[in-house]
Amino acid sequence: MRDALLERTRPRIGFLGVGWIGLDRMRAIVECGAAEPAAIADPSPEMVAAARELAPQAKIAATLEALLDQELDGVVIATPSALHAAQSIMALERGLAVFCQKPLGRSHDECDAVVEAARRNDRLLGVDLSYRHTEGIRRIRDLIVAGELGTIYAVDLVFHNAYGPGKPWFYDKALSGGGCVMDLGVHLVDLVLWVLGFPNVVRVDSRLYSKGSPIFQDCDEVEDYAVATLELGNGVVARIACSWQLHAGCDAVIGAEFHGTRGGAGFRNVNGSFLDFTAELHRGTQRQVLASPPDAWGGRAAAAWAERLAAGEAFDPDCESFATVAEVLDRIYGR
Repeated sequence: MRDALLERTRPRIGFLGVGWIGLDRMRAIVECGAAEPAAIADPSPEMVAAARELAPQAKIAATLEALLDQELDGVVIATPSALHAAQSIMALERGLAVFCQKPLGRSHDECDAVVEAARRNDRLLGVDLSYRHTEGIRRIRDLIVAGELGTIYAVDLVFHNAYGPGKPWFYDKALSGGGCVMDLGVHLVDLVLWVLGFPNVVRVDSRLYSKGSPIFQDCDEVEDYAVATLELGNGVVARIACSWQLHAGCDAVIGAEFHGTRGGAGFRNVNGSFLDFTAELHRGTQRQVLASPPDAWGGRAAAAWAERLAAGEAFDPDCESFATVAEVLDRIYGR
């Protein structure tokens, strides 16, 4: 009887899009046990079949509208970027909480509209800015908040990918909103602002490239290499670089270096991995390991959202940070 009561009181979640990322986030929510996977919608029968292995009891819906008719409490959205804002708003207006893949929108205006829909309907809104949930970044943030590194004055962040996205819509700016900045740079901008407590961004200077040639910031071509300097209101200068299809000598180069007056801290991937990271505290020439693999961080953002929903949480003003990050991306693009 107690198990049956628990099952009835868990939030019912619908999953819109269950490709590899959507399926992984679904698995994280199932494994944390905070919510019930109640419905699935995806145009691929193969993806639906894989998702049903995780949730045999989940109903299958042909469209978002049909998904929203399943008496849900929340929806997880993992669809192409051009659809995120409109689908999120539709779900929020139906009274559902939303957890959406990044980017929440292709521009600040789209993201802000989603945040306002969450506020208007008093619903929990989450975005899969998953690197916030790595053990290494969290340890570094705790050190900075505690003042262990002194005054932070510079941050260097990189995300280089030796490959490019496999789906054509990533290269159509109308559908994607941008190239490697929208795909990878969003994590870097979010990380530096989140770790430092979201200071004002007073100045942005950027350069965008495609196939080795400079491109206009707000043209129709998507960038495959970008560099940007952010001057923050707290005096910090943050330098960001990201790319697709870079001759990197490995699958990926991902890292963040925080430089302070009393120490530094570094976060970087191991041997070109997209999943394994180390974090270190630096004092002069000395290093102290803060975190190292294994660290199953990929689905933590989704699981945390499900747990907050199960605890009865509704609109959180902190979600305004999603629109703040989008505004910085707009400025990198010269919009």
